[in-house]
Amino acid sequence: MNKISIRLMSETDFDAVVEIDKRIVKASRDAYYEMKFDKLFKSKEFIPTSLVAEIEDGKVVGFIIGELYMGEYGISRDGATLDTIGVDPDYRYNGIGEQLISEFFYHLRDLGVKKVNTLVDKDDARLIQFFKANKFSPSKNVINLERSL
Repeated sequence: MNKISIRLMSETDFDAVVEIDKRIVKASRDAYYEMKFDKLFKSKEFIPTSLVAEIEDGKVVGFIIGELYMGEYGISRDGATLDTIGVDPDYRYNGIGEQLISEFFYHLRDLGVKKVNTLVDKDDARLIQFFKANKFSPSKNVINLERSL
């Protein structure tokens, strides 16, 4: 396994992030990532917190995208979300996801964040186990509500 380095995500990481995600979910979500990257890199309202993992030759093999709460719905401004995390399937089981989360939390602590929320499909046992292994637990303060149309 090559040495992994973690760095702040840049606009030039778009294609690598989209390709990793496509390999994971077996579908293209270009529009989702275009919206995320526009928000992260074109808006002046967001503090950079998203990261990529790359190997020595500069190839991006993982990413984590999140953002700080800015008071949405009365949620405290000392919180953040972890929106998306992905590791290239060829590089899984090498601790890259854990490295990304660890570095993500390190940056957020420096910004005064005390709590990070994420959403997981209740049927995605592998992702739920990954988050449990990284000390996530069901929220006691926020309820995800939905309405069928």
